[in-house]
Amino acid sequence: MFRKVLVANRGEIAVRIIRALREMQIRSVAVFSEVDRAALHVQMADEAICIGPAPSSESYLAGDRIIQAALQTGAEAIHPGYGFLSENAAFARSCAEAGIKFIGPSWQAIEQMGSKTAARKLARAAGAPIVPGTEQGIDNPEDARAIAARIGYPVLLKAAAGGGGKGMRRVENERELKSAMLAASSEAERAFGSGEVYLEKLIERPRHIEIQVLGDEHGNLIHLGERECSLQRRHQKVLEESPSPLVLARPELRSQIGEAAVRIAKAVNYSNAGTLEFLADQNGAFYFLEMNTRLQVEHPVTEWVTGIDLVHWQIRIAAGERLTLRQEDITWRGSAIECRVYAEDPDRDFFPCPGRILRYREPAGPGVRVDSGVYAGWTVPLEYDPLLAKLTVWAEDRLSAIERMRRAVSEFSILGITTNLTLFERLMADERFRSGDLDTAFLAGFLDRARSQPKDPDALLVSILAAAHAGSQDNSHNRTQPDRNRKASDPWRVQARIGLLR
Repeated sequence: MFRKVLVANRGEIAVRIIRALREMQIRSVAVFSEVDRAALHVQMADEAICIGPAPSSESYLAGDRIIQAALQTGAEAIHPGYGFLSENAAFARSCAEAGIKFIGPSWQAIEQMGSKTAARKLARAAGAPIVPGTEQGIDNPEDARAIAARIGYPVLLKAAAGGGGKGMRRVENERELKSAMLAASSEAERAFGSGEVYLEKLIERPRHIEIQVLGDEHGNLIHLGERECSLQRRHQKVLEESPSPLVLARPELRSQIGEAAVRIAKAVNYSNAGTLEFLADQNGAFYFLEMNTRLQVEHPVTEWVTGIDLVHWQIRIAAGERLTLRQEDITWRGSAIECRVYAEDPDRDFFPCPGRILRYREPAGPGVRVDSGVYAGWTVPLEYDPLLAKLTVWAEDRLSAIERMRRAVSEFSILGITTNLTLFERLMADERFRSGDLDTAFLAGFLDRARSQPKDPDALLVSILAAAHAGSQDNSHNRTQPDRNRKASDPWRVQARIGLLR
């Protein structure tokens, strides 16, 4: 087993990994940009190294600096978390060349699954259903016109080298196709360094279903069931749950989609944790979409319903251990829901709202879990994704989990900045959400309905007064660190040895 691991990330996922390392009695090394010097993950790690200024390109995306930090501190492995360098095949290869274990799949597997078009070819060869469309990039509008006419409008143009909705355009008819191609290609070039786009049939009212897989480096590979990720804003997930309401209605889908996912993953000799994403129509027909060769943001819901710690297994597998779990050993119990708590305003098209947190109080109680990377007094920086925390709940059934989430959200207090907590309060009370009638356009429709309802002026006044009171209380103590009344033995008060990258 490793003695020391560097965590090449920030925020709640860095904190999550550091806690897992501490449980496994492995020393942790945090890396941080200059703007993150007082961040929670820096305070929690055994050691911390500054790797550059605030821009990601000069810090968290600077693979050479991260490898140098690992060598300098004697870290034997690097855990990339998600985002940043987690799906960068060149970085994973550089780790191997430096004699440092990359806690994730091989760089070859990352490279193979990194191209959406290559992944579609591989999925088809593995016998998995894919959405009708092209299996290679297209740059000729005439070719695109012929393909779209064959598979039928509406179609979707997508970036071959990336995801998250960038480089994606819906095309309703032939007149829109050429301009949509130019716009999608230009956006993809800016976002991913490649303007290659491909075309596929648009599935109306699709559900976004993903399958968690876990494999070791000895050829053993299983799936841990599905997550429903249909609630999205601008193609970014907001709320996830397991099991999927669709699977609750059609239990046979879990094994069908799970077996397809395992076939695809085995085709690239996949090891460690990974996720295969599918679109499903309202009748249960499903199609492979892409593979994320990393840990997912929403992994806690799978941990809740299976009882399996994915980060522990990531580390054990990277250390060469065999997977002791067989497919028949996996059982699913109860229902889990995760809400991503962002510093953003859902009533202003999810506009980011960074700033100083004046008050921060997490909910607690049975079946409640909070993965966070912030504290009262911390200033949420402009430079990064505004994810503050992930609130996850578990209960014996879906409606009970919804009620538990509603209670937990009501107890989650974050003052000083705007968050999307009120969105989740409204969602938990929405009858269509409670019924499980979901699709990827659900959230947009929900927000349109919410905007048409009159605002409650009394609730707004209470919110303003509460924020002002919290600000005066916190300013009177001049807090620049987490709550000084917490004991020095609390996990987030552990002092890191902070160094500079030499």
